Amino acid sequence: MQRLLDEHLEKLKTRILKMCSLVDEQFQLAVKAVEEENLDVARLVIERDSKVDKYDLKIEKICQKIFALSQPVAMDLRLIMSSMTLNTDLERIGDISVNICENILLIQKKPDFYNRTKLPEMFQLTKEVLKNAIDAYINGNAELAKKVIVSDDMIDKLNAENHTILKSIMKENPDNIEPAVALLVISRELERVADHSTNIAEDVFFIVEAQLIKHKYEKYIFGEEEEDDKD
Repeated sequence: MQRLLDEHLEKLKTRILKMCSLVDEQFQLAVKAVEEENLDVARLVIERDSKVDKYDLKIEKICQKIFALSQPVAMDLRLIMSSMTLNTDLERIGDISVNICENILLIQKKPDFYNRTKLPEMFQLTKEVLKNAIDAYINGNAELAKKVIVSDDMIDKLNAENHTILKSIMKENPDNIEPAVALLVISRELERVADHSTNIAEDVFFIVEAQLIKHKYEKYIFGEEEEDDKD
């Protein structure tokens, strides 16, 4: 029984690694499509989305098989449970990459006011956050996971700044509205990538430290005590 479990766990890890690599590449290509105004790359990302969906199903099936045929405990159980949530987050990042590409296809090229926004900075930071989240998961690195979680606030801030900037740009000229809306959508999608990356980082803590840290960052990340419940 243990040998069968080990075989299934190895298969799960292999599929997770492939899914991580595929989704990271999809996002990197989506960023390239916007930054280089490369519509062929944008179409490629959209075409390859079905491959992401296939891996999503493969990972879901192997997790179900492990639960059905084995009784994993402790570290193995945490790995399987987190793999299911990781899979969901990766699949959604794949969808987000497609959404970003659909928006650059809609407007064809970056508008003249693009560099007035925080998008160049957001793209760079979000690529780094996703890469760190995946590396933290693969290597079981809780310290790198902390870095991901802390970075999320900065991306939220940049997204909020983009909304203010782009709304002002839309008021300047009605012709700016369509491209500005597309950039607003892209900005929001980048924030969502950071959110899913944070979820992955939380899974690292669950696997490595056996701690559920959702909504408890002050205690587990910064070493601060939570306030007592007053209700």
